[in-house]
Amino acid sequence: MPSNEQRRAAAKRKLERQLANRASRARKQKQMTIAASALGVVVVIAAGVGLYLWNRGDDNASTTATSETPDASLSSAAPLPVAKAKPATVSCDYRNAQSPAAKPVEKPGAADISTTTNPKATLETNQGAIGVTLNAAESPCTANSFVSLAKQNFFASTQCHRMTTGAGLQVLQCGDPSATGMGGPGYQFDNEYPSDQYDAADPAAQMPVGYKRGVLAMANAGPDQTDGRGTNGSQFFLVYGDSQLPPQYTIFGTIDEGGLATLDKIAKAGVAGGAPDGKPAQDVTIQSVRID
Repeated sequence: MPSNEQRRAAAKRKLERQLANRASRARKQKQMTIAASALGVVVVIAAGVGLYLWNRGDDNASTTATSETPDASLSSAAPLPVAKAKPATVSCDYRNAQSPAAKPVEKPGAADISTTTNPKATLETNQGAIGVTLNAAESPCTANSFVSLAKQNFFASTQCHRMTTGAGLQVLQCGDPSATGMGGPGYQFDNEYPSDQYDAADPAAQMPVGYKRGVLAMANAGPDQTDGRGTNGSQFFLVYGDSQLPPQYTIFGTIDEGGLATLDKIAKAGVAGGAPDGKPAQDVTIQSVRID
């Protein structure tokens, strides 16, 4: 029977082969024009086991776009890991980002952040309300940042700038006052659940897991190029259809049934120009975010 180390090595070799094959196909598809390119939005719908990587999604990230049809291996995405228990309060590290805030805002408080409360929030949009419950037990620093930004009206009158409709990635992305996919709050912070359940050196940290319908998660720009730490800011995505992503995107809440109905209506209208990824065909404006 192969050891864990041998199984991990085999998985890594398989992933490398798949990445090479996908990269070759992506080069051939480079002439395709999609709506996301007009927006300058990053989408690397990459390779390896049909993953869609949300790199460069926040804080002045520069990106390119390719697309491909996911293969059958998408159905083999692993379940999310069980979260490890946290103390009743934690300290958070909100550090300056390289780019200034897209809208004036103060950093959140960083000391004695509770992991025992789960605030509810309502995103009032021109398409309908989207209710969410934040999960401070698993991602306290992310939930704390979202609440702080909402109370400072950071999200008010902002456009949800990106939607994806392909099999394996069905999300609406919001939280950028500039509506370019490049704006943030002027600070950044580390990934939390499920990223913090993995050893970064473990190949499993790069393999897809299931981001199920109803998940609220953070977009990010991948590891910071200077210190390798997280680049979460203000951009987040709402999952309206089961999706597969590597566990590098912090899950910090769930969407209620009414919110999912609103998202379904938005998704039904599709993406501008009929592309699988880009600006929603119907404008989606967050008018306000209320913390209940």
